Amino acid sequence: MELKRIDAHSHINFNAYKDDAEEVIRRAALDGTGMLAVGSQSTTSERATEYAAKHDGIWAVVGLHPTHLYDHFVDEQEIQYKSRNETFDMDLYRSLAKRPKTVGIGECGLDYYRLPDGADHDAIKRKQHETFRMQLDLAHELDLPVMIHCRDAHGDVSTILEEYRDRGRPLRGDVHCFTGTWAEAERYLALGFYISFTGIVTFPPKASDKGKETLADVARRVPLEKMLIETDAPYLAPVPHRGKRNEPSYVKHVGAFIAHLKGLETSEVEARTLDNTKELFRLKF
Repeated sequence: MELKRIDAHSHINFNAYKDDAEEVIRRAALDGTGMLAVGSQSTTSERATEYAAKHDGIWAVVGLHPTHLYDHFVDEQEIQYKSRNETFDMDLYRSLAKRPKTVGIGECGLDYYRLPDGADHDAIKRKQHETFRMQLDLAHELDLPVMIHCRDAHGDVSTILEEYRDRGRPLRGDVHCFTGTWAEAERYLALGFYISFTGIVTFPPKASDKGKETLADVARRVPLEKMLIETDAPYLAPVPHRGKRNEPSYVKHVGAFIAHLKGLETSEVEARTLDNTKELFRLKF
């Protein structure tokens, strides 16, 4: 399969595609789009490895998302799902990480935005930190990159990664679905991490954000050689598909928007982000 571009973070392994995953994968392949299938808990991580084993142009990333450490329902404008409580099982995830075509650990990290009402937030944060560190330890043990989820917690995530570096255990990886500031991006870039943008970057800024730094401003400043593009499908469909179910082939719209921001050809952005993803995750194709 000849790839023109790659979706560095998709969830083709989620139930949103239970009826037509093969058709969605076929559309992406016909368009020259590869993908990383990313797990968020044990079941979806295992399913990611199964899709990777079955298809050229798909690789798996396995991990436990911080919002799957407790039961609650996430209902946002662009994202809806029910999470279930799971405790990180190191042996299980190690076995999944050793499967052919598993290329990373994640998505893992910290999420202070989706803390359920009435819960002990300090206890939840402690559990998130503990689980995040376990996955960083696994990534270091297996020499795999980490795919980081971070919401309202960039300071703590960066501090933890800097701690690993300062202890002689540096990690490599990417910050998926980045929506932070340039100052926050700089800390990750100083650690050698890549910054990954989704369709959110194509959304027009809110009127209330007038005069403030926008995500487009940040994307314009992130060096192309340290950038990835992704969909986070089935969520966050880019313009012109906003509000619809997202799919990996739509990553071309993210690439085109980044190219516009940087004054480059879309083909250059696609080729460079494909190379970046290949280098970071040591993809073989």
